[in-house]
Amino acid sequence: MRIVFMGTPELAADILRALSAEFDVCGVFCQPDRPVGRKQILTPPPVKQLAAELGIPVFQPKGFRNGAASQIIRELAPDLIAVVAYGKILPQEVLDIPRLGCVNLHGSLLPKYRGAAPIQRAIIAGEKITGATAIMMNAGMDTGDIIDTVEIPVGDMDADAMFGKMGEVGGPFLCRVIRELEEGTAEMTPQDDKDATYAPPIEKSEGNFSFSDDAEDIVNLVRGLSMWPVASFGYEDKRIKVCSASLSDQTGEPGEVLSVSPLTVAAAGGSVVIGEVIPQGSRRMTGAEWARGRRLTAGSRIGDDA
Repeated sequence: MRIVFMGTPELAADILRALSAEFDVCGVFCQPDRPVGRKQILTPPPVKQLAAELGIPVFQPKGFRNGAASQIIRELAPDLIAVVAYGKILPQEVLDIPRLGCVNLHGSLLPKYRGAAPIQRAIIAGEKITGATAIMMNAGMDTGDIIDTVEIPVGDMDADAMFGKMGEVGGPFLCRVIRELEEGTAEMTPQDDKDATYAPPIEKSEGNFSFSDDAEDIVNLVRGLSMWPVASFGYEDKRIKVCSASLSDQTGEPGEVLSVSPLTVAAAGGSVVIGEVIPQGSRRMTGAEWARGRRLTAGSRIGDDA
């Protein structure tokens, strides 16, 4: 079976590696190279890097409006297009090209969390179980018929760990779905729109929290935004990014330091154990190291409300 693969980030690269081991991936489409880091070095996305290793032709169109990208796909003559976190909307003329259609692997249990940030939004919302859904794509945003789903317990995973787990589970899962499509045994189930929820792109400002917020909500926010922008609180006119955190049942006034080692800060409904932080303008360190550097003691107050 000839497959055109469309995807961009590391998660998509994990899926591409699994598909390429079983099918003839005849072409890869991904987003253009982007400047990365403080020096803004133009860097190819993970999918392009892997495709180069695998010897698969790579295409990076800015869009599909002029018809050039659609023509490339026609010439590749795929039986199926597999899409994983590509980052572009496919027009109907592209959806109509492959004889078996276009299959999207979406990082949630649809119809929940349609949109750009399903993994992060599920963690922020405190979901206990999430997963991946394979859908037959249509012109809507993640609204196509469901082919199959696979569940993944969230546990205490942060977004970075969940993306890795999704790539590990999603590769074999999507391979199985594609085999079923090829054999004609796949079954389609329409989504129930009344159960739909949405996962819009993450905004940088969403990372700001206060210790007057609910403790569990703070921990979920830290876990959900572990990759970007990283949740943070204010202290002495600077932002303190919190890389990892967990719940404690200790109580106190919001913003009150209950312990320095480990750094435990009271919030609404409990308290937050702060594992690692990145103070503005400084290096990554443990919460305890930061607290000692600020000469904090039990009873000190931190945060915007201090």
